[in-house]
Amino acid sequence: MVGLSGIPRRLPDVLSKILIANRGEIAVRVIRAARELGIQTVAVYSELDRNALHVRLADEAYALGGQTAAESYLNTAAILDAIDRSGADGVHPGYGFFSENADFARAIESRGVAFIGPPASAIDEMGDKVSSRKAALRGDCPIVPGTTEFVTSAEEITSFGNEFGWPVAIKAAFGGGGRGMKVVRSADEVAEAMDSAKREAKAFFGRDEIYVERYLTWPRHVEVQIVGDQHGDVVWVSTRDCSAQRRHQKLVEEAPAPGLPDGVEEAMGQAAIKAAKAVGYYNAGTVEFIYQDGDFFFLEMNTRLQVEHPVTEVITGIDLVEWQIRVASGEPLPMTQEQVAARRHGHGIEIRINAENPAGGKFLPSPGTITKLHTPDGFGVRFDSGYESGDTISQFYDNLVGKLIVWGKDRPTAISRTIRALEEMSVEGVATTIPADLAILRHADFAAVEHSTKWVEERLDLSGVAAPGAPAPAGEDAAALVERSTTVEVNGKRFDVKMWVPESQAVVASPKAKKPARAGGSGGSGGSGGGSGRVEVPMQGTIVKILVEVGQQVEAGQAVVVLEAMKMENQIATDKAGEVTEIKVKAGDTVGAGDVVVVVG
Repeated sequence: MVGLSGIPRRLPDVLSKILIANRGEIAVRVIRAARELGIQTVAVYSELDRNALHVRLADEAYALGGQTAAESYLNTAAILDAIDRSGADGVHPGYGFFSENADFARAIESRGVAFIGPPASAIDEMGDKVSSRKAALRGDCPIVPGTTEFVTSAEEITSFGNEFGWPVAIKAAFGGGGRGMKVVRSADEVAEAMDSAKREAKAFFGRDEIYVERYLTWPRHVEVQIVGDQHGDVVWVSTRDCSAQRRHQKLVEEAPAPGLPDGVEEAMGQAAIKAAKAVGYYNAGTVEFIYQDGDFFFLEMNTRLQVEHPVTEVITGIDLVEWQIRVASGEPLPMTQEQVAARRHGHGIEIRINAENPAGGKFLPSPGTITKLHTPDGFGVRFDSGYESGDTISQFYDNLVGKLIVWGKDRPTAISRTIRALEEMSVEGVATTIPADLAILRHADFAAVEHSTKWVEERLDLSGVAAPGAPAPAGEDAAALVERSTTVEVNGKRFDVKMWVPESQAVVASPKAKKPARAGGSGGSGGSGGGSGRVEVPMQGTIVKILVEVGQQVEAGQAVVVLEAMKMENQIATDKAGEVTEIKVKAGDTVGAGDVVVVVG
């Protein structure tokens, strides 16, 4: 059998069983690719993911225990135990969690198990954003002015800003995707922004080292997908533009990057290859650049598969996960650079659909249960997701519902087709970014490629976007007997069981649904409204910092607590000026949507 990549699909004598050390959409993506290659798959899961889609699809599944990422998907001992018990001979880390953790890669390889990613040495050098800048310089890549060592004090950041000019960006050295990144516009903001960046970095990547660099005023984010093999060959597959962002996290991605002057795309591709070869890189990776006024600068390298990899796949017909598995098995790259270039055709757009309420441009996290998920179809349309109707999006994990990937013969066709597909899509139970996605695609600035990484937050008008209404209750009619599935867990290994039961007993065989969290109000003060002084949180989350004290005088709109939800920090403000009379929470407390955390009299 031959796949889209033009090579036999089956790997008869190499990997036989792959454990996916991840969850959600990327775990589902890897499971499907492995199954097409005739490889068995092993899932791991937290207590909250016991009945998740990736668990249901895998051939085997093992419990990690715990609820938070630190208790489960970042629990090295539990994952290594699952590898040993399952007999997996390969591990795919997905993205996030341990995907850029060199110690994890070494622990995998020390067991004689293939790590489906780059060598640990490359993760060490490129996964650390400071040393990656040094590697880029060795590879003759221009870099944005910034530190080449970790910063450890607010004074260092202030000195950098005074020397190179404000604003500056504080960034997680071992992170990416905007997590743990804070933009500072004056010396007065440094201390608080530094603390917040370190907390977010620690929560999402398990490390809190940071560095600082100059923040460009109106840049585009253009990246290059590369793949290398263990024989020293590296190819660049396509460029991608990921400039439509909020909070430095991507909303819309497209391939190839549009509107570049002649020769720039090829120069970026060659620069990416040089940077990769400078650290002996193999497997899939992405070299990210900042582009402005005809110049491009190395930003960082993501030593893993990117969330937006499918938009490269749709314009090339190359299955990048298949290539990852083959490279990890020791095979050479199946195509030359010339052959890869010949495969690029048309234009692709990927929309990240996140559980967030974009009303008023706030993009507040919206965890809860998806009561309905209807996905679009049609020519050139693909949807990748880790959820189905009835699944719950937890506050403890990333809020990606799914990715809509659309191909068109040219960019205008791709934009029109994406709008049509988004209009067909229906998600109920949680708020999503779909209204913001449509506003982006319909805007003249986007069509003319005049947007930047700051455009969504500074120029896109989302004042007319409203929170979704509550879904209508489901009907009561049902057959006398219905088929239901449940799970049992024996010594930490999961088994699926199907049975026919009376409809009245169906709840016994189904996982208990949680009440959806409310989507939240239009401002940081939650739903308190009307100057009540009762500060409510607009979504489920964890209190990470109290910003006020009892007896303190505060102004209307002043932040009083910092709430972490879905790995993002949100400052919750009071709607009333006055004196803080009561603080109902402490750092570390878990709160639900609508909970009162502070009272202002």
